[in-house]
Amino acid sequence: MKPSAIILLLLIWMQAMNESRPDLPGTWEVLVHNARIASMHTVVTRFNTVVLLDRTDLSPTEHGYKRYHCHMDPQNPQDPEPRPDCFTYSSLYDLTNPYLRALTISTDTWCSSGQFLPDGTLLHTGGDYNGFKKIRMFTPCETTSFCDWEELDDVELIQGRWYSTNQILPNGSVIIIGGKDAVSVELFPPRTGGSVVNFPFLADAADDQMDNLYPYVHLLPNGHLFVFANDKSVLYDYTNNVVLKQYPQLQGGPRNYPSAGSSVMLALTGDYSSAIVVVCGGAQYGAYNAMNITAPAKSSCGRIEATAKNPVWEMEDMPFRRIMGDMVMLPTGDVLIINGAQAGSQGFEMASKPCLYPVLYKPDEPVGSRFTILNPGKVPRLYHSTANLLPDGRVLLAGSNPHSYYNFTVEFPTELKIEAFSPEYLSPENKFTRPTIIELPEKIRYGEGFYIVVTGVMGLPKVNIASAPFATHSFSQGQRVVKLDVSIAWLAGKLGWYRLACKAPPEGRVAPPGYYMVFVVYRGVPSVAKWAQLL
Repeated sequence: MKPSAIILLLLIWMQAMNESRPDLPGTWEVLVHNARIASMHTVVTRFNTVVLLDRTDLSPTEHGYKRYHCHMDPQNPQDPEPRPDCFTYSSLYDLTNPYLRALTISTDTWCSSGQFLPDGTLLHTGGDYNGFKKIRMFTPCETTSFCDWEELDDVELIQGRWYSTNQILPNGSVIIIGGKDAVSVELFPPRTGGSVVNFPFLADAADDQMDNLYPYVHLLPNGHLFVFANDKSVLYDYTNNVVLKQYPQLQGGPRNYPSAGSSVMLALTGDYSSAIVVVCGGAQYGAYNAMNITAPAKSSCGRIEATAKNPVWEMEDMPFRRIMGDMVMLPTGDVLIINGAQAGSQGFEMASKPCLYPVLYKPDEPVGSRFTILNPGKVPRLYHSTANLLPDGRVLLAGSNPHSYYNFTVEFPTELKIEAFSPEYLSPENKFTRPTIIELPEKIRYGEGFYIVVTGVMGLPKVNIASAPFATHSFSQGQRVVKLDVSIAWLAGKLGWYRLACKAPPEGRVAPPGYYMVFVVYRGVPSVAKWAQLL
């Protein structure tokens, strides 16, 4: 039997086993058994808390739920009579002292978008029904303090946005791109005079089942945007509203909602002149329209140097087919691919064969050696599930199939558990390799040197900074890892303490202003991050 056939049979057997494999890297734990909401949108704040957010129409039932903030909801087209709504649709989870606190939100957040502003405030835009043009703000705080959603009344989106993507820009403003029936972009704060700008590329990328929603948007270090929709991508000068380049078509069919795979921009390093984008997985074209839940998902990944003069897609295959997977940038610069299914498309009960095995993608390895199969989980994470990097290096997983009024009796029910996956770098054998950050400036300025005091290293470790993205619909908006220049380490006055000389990113095109998790990585093992504001 050929080696490839043996590997295929092994993968089939592993998937059929559907159980934990302690012989494979990584471990799982349940953090919350009943979070009361299925988080469709998830984000980590600089206070080591997690904002969980679901749709506000037709979500929870009275089964097992405590009533929180009541308000009258006159705008639900599924329920034309105004009714008192006493359920919670958002909550704040404290990672340090595990605790869930209900937050108040009333306008519909179904399939909305978000991004942190430079001061650490979460900007949240759009949704459906009465949330179509809504702008919301959440200013994080210590959980001992009170902070909650603010739904703005004096400013709104110029064009309604449902399934759009947000990306922070070098000057700290946020560009809001696309959405259903919205082939345009707008800025927050709004442009002078308040206007939207047509972006015909999004219309060109549409097909008869859309496939251009939640476009993959990455800010390149040259200051322009790489925008990917369906199987097409462009280099977009948003300042002058000019498409500077059309990239080659990515073969294999659609990759965005409702056929979504996922995408990341790999860690920026060196002189920051090069940026590589990876797009993995997706559904077969037509599976969504046909509601074909058994249509095999794609296993292919495309990789392209978006800043190259003549870029081309380099193709390779993941060990598993995957639709609705999440790609999470780890502190090491590797990529975790997790969640999703092996067949179907996005939508409630429109996928099958949950893909329980995470995969690690090591971008610095040669083609054919980049993927490692990890220890499988037990909870299917399908439509509307999320994955977020935590400051301690774990990955938080939430949500799946919120349905209308939540449904716990279907094959793939609404999921209220919150889990954490620990990559191999957190294994017990790496405990004594793990560095600890003792001192770090709270504010770091572009292009300037700064010092980090650390223990647990010998020689020169790496220092990598990671943003806190807005995770929804298999794509983390604003996700970014930047590897800093570390020039020297010397003893810092106490036994085992070292002072690292680091240099901040040179400008906002490399790392937009805002709060970042700062990790020291030693022999492939990251420290617990400390937060710093890049100014």
